[in-house]
Amino acid sequence: MARIAGVTLPAQKRIDIGLTYIYGIGTTTAKKIIAASGVSPEIRVKDLTEAQTNKLRDLVEKQFKVEGEVRREVMSNIKRLKDIGSFRGSRHIKGLPARGQRTKTNNRTIRGNARKTMGSGKRKLEKT
Repeated sequence: MARIAGVTLPAQKRIDIGLTYIYGIGTTTAKKIIAASGVSPEIRVKDLTEAQTNKLRDLVEKQFKVEGEVRREVMSNIKRLKDIGSFRGSRHIKGLPARGQRTKTNNRTIRGNARKTMGSGKRKLEKT
């Protein structure tokens, strides 16, 4: 079982897909890592040798920001927006969409009002 950057990669997946389970690595970055390491992209995670795993681990940890570093950077960027009082920062504070999406409908996820069944999570209207 391959463990890279503190993440256990799924054994049944191909290595190019398995690397994307690490936060901060997408498909393009995964392909760059595989090309630099010389590992075949067709190989499954469970079939990696110890040497191949170590080579991948060294590349990921030395050349790329992953997991905690990326999460800290994103949180510091959001905190900076909040501190300077920008419009996007105020949207983050209020828990609303920050990138121009409509809010009349289709924003339940960001507001934490996701409905699993019809009627659940619906706001109760006061009768006057």
